[in-house]
Amino acid sequence: MAVVRRGVGLRPLALYLIVLLTFGAGIAATLKRGKTLEHRVPSAAQQGVVPSVPADSLSQTLAGSVVRGRLARPLGLLLLELVVIVLVARLLGAAFERWGQPAVVGEIVGGIVLGPSVLGAAAPQAFAFLFRPTALAMLELFAQIGVVLFLFVVGLDLDLSLLRGKATAAIAVSHASILVPYFLGVVLSLFLYPELAPPGVSFSAFALFLGIAMSITAFPVLARILSDRGMTRTPLGSTAITCAAVDDVTAWSLLALVVGVAVSKGWTSAAWTIGLALAFTAAMLGVVRPLLARAVRGRAEAAKAPGKTAMAATLVLLLGSALATEAIGIHALFGAFLAGLVMPRAAKLRRSLTERLEEVSGVFLLPVFFAFTGLRTQIGLLNDLSSWLLCAVIILVATAGKLGAGMLAARWTGMDWIDAFSLGALMNTRGLMELIALNVGYDLKILSPRIYTMMVLMALITTFATGPLLSAAERQRRRARRESYAVNAVAASRRSPTRNP
Repeated sequence: MAVVRRGVGLRPLALYLIVLLTFGAGIAATLKRGKTLEHRVPSAAQQGVVPSVPADSLSQTLAGSVVRGRLARPLGLLLLELVVIVLVARLLGAAFERWGQPAVVGEIVGGIVLGPSVLGAAAPQAFAFLFRPTALAMLELFAQIGVVLFLFVVGLDLDLSLLRGKATAAIAVSHASILVPYFLGVVLSLFLYPELAPPGVSFSAFALFLGIAMSITAFPVLARILSDRGMTRTPLGSTAITCAAVDDVTAWSLLALVVGVAVSKGWTSAAWTIGLALAFTAAMLGVVRPLLARAVRGRAEAAKAPGKTAMAATLVLLLGSALATEAIGIHALFGAFLAGLVMPRAAKLRRSLTERLEEVSGVFLLPVFFAFTGLRTQIGLLNDLSSWLLCAVIILVATAGKLGAGMLAARWTGMDWIDAFSLGALMNTRGLMELIALNVGYDLKILSPRIYTMMVLMALITTFATGPLLSAAERQRRRARRESYAVNAVAASRRSPTRNP
């Protein structure tokens, strides 16, 4: 399997500079053009307004009995919601794993099943009782804590040493698969903004955020797919992991900048927010990280599972970093991710922290996030042909930008076409990271319910497609090997001398 040819060191750098300048200029020009659209404000019907959950006869009936009435209390209702959410997530996650998909795909589908699109349509009274507005605030807090813990684990798992000593090809492929879909997302915003942007949102905020949503790769899901297929230690797998690591760091940095611009009032305020974010990041990487490394260097605790004191210190660092970025104005998620990055690189310590936190976040809290995402996803808002066509266009543009750009960049750096296609398919995996970014945009009121629903479907479909695309590439690889073997066999037989009887 040829992954990168020798002697192509300058070509990836040239590709990187060309892509950076070309698509960077295109994004700037598109943002300037989009300013002319800001006076057009879509109606509530065009956006899709989240319907309030009505009071229903079932909840009144349930409240009539003692046991069911107690279930209707805040604590009882929250516990009932958590039981239902965890059960549905595990059942569908296990089912999708048996079908060759990552469990996270089934858990995302489980969230949509519990939302208004499925449960709300099939059993509106049960849905109204289970997810009444008074209980959603607490559910949202559980979901946010789950994502904070998850992003800390993502930062903890992200080995920055992957970014050093690697061929420039990984950087070129990763940034090409960010810049090109980012540019396409910004251009697509020219057509989506008049119909789908919430009132009062500037074109710049809408377009920049849509570009981010188009260009994210789900590093954890990609790593899980590679592990399940036994590809982690292959040349293609190591290249994909490196590209995804670069993608993660770059995309989340860009998202922090976009959020800083979106929440600020004017460019002066945005510059202040971004400056504080950069200063905090520099302090974490330049001061906190070396201090933590020095604190555990040579200690016996680094070679074994952390005790209660170490776990408490880790949680204080995690929550304090998340609190700092929330106060700065770029969302607590970035602080959690950064806290994971600065943790000491002791393998035993990292593995133990990851296992402990994943048991809480992955099994319990992340399904709550998926359910909360499902409550916001209203497929019923796509109630006409034009809406579904727009959704299809978003999926096609996202796939063409991410898979297409990644494949062409990989081919440029020396991969054969089959490996380049496989790498592009892996980079097109969005999964949970996409949902996290979309929820940030929804919370900031950059995305309306309709465009949010379309983007959630895009994230689900592009993630679901990764497995079948990799299987198709593997079948093509085996076919090419058989054909090559047959050609070599024929050539060898022709070269062998003919024996006389």
